[in-house]
Amino acid sequence: MSSLVRFGVSLEEELLESFDSLSTERGYSNRSEALRDLMRDALVQARVKAHPDQTEVIGSLTLVYDHHARDLADKMASIQHEHHGLVISVLHVHISHDDCMEVIAMQGKASEIHHLADALLKLKGVKHGKLFITLPAKVITKRNPKTHAHTAPHKH
Repeated sequence: MSSLVRFGVSLEEELLESFDSLSTERGYSNRSEALRDLMRDALVQARVKAHPDQTEVIGSLTLVYDHHARDLADKMASIQHEHHGLVISVLHVHISHDDCMEVIAMQGKASEIHHLADALLKLKGVKHGKLFITLPAKVITKRNPKTHAHTAPHKH
């Protein structure tokens, strides 16, 4: 485990009050926990955006779709089979008489995951969907040697 570092941040009082309020609403017990999550998210997004063809990600795609849509289940299965190397697991849930939800766990290059998600999301009969991607925990804070995207600041 890495050592903890304390640092100071200067910002407007209103911004801090709003951040503290949001952090409390989301259940954080202190600012440090909330800031860590924001930093991790920023690091993940930057890495994925900078190198989508090289960055290995893990993710989930959640789809809500019309159970009665013609051939939709077959089309979804066919697309997933075409990308079988990316799909880890699929959870299928019957939400109502008309709606089903599918949660697809995936792992692979960010660009390939996005391509698969887009192919499924655009199918006729899919009512809503959302892709969530992240990096394995050990990789989030690892420096990218090609870009030096998040090097440590100089100490004065």
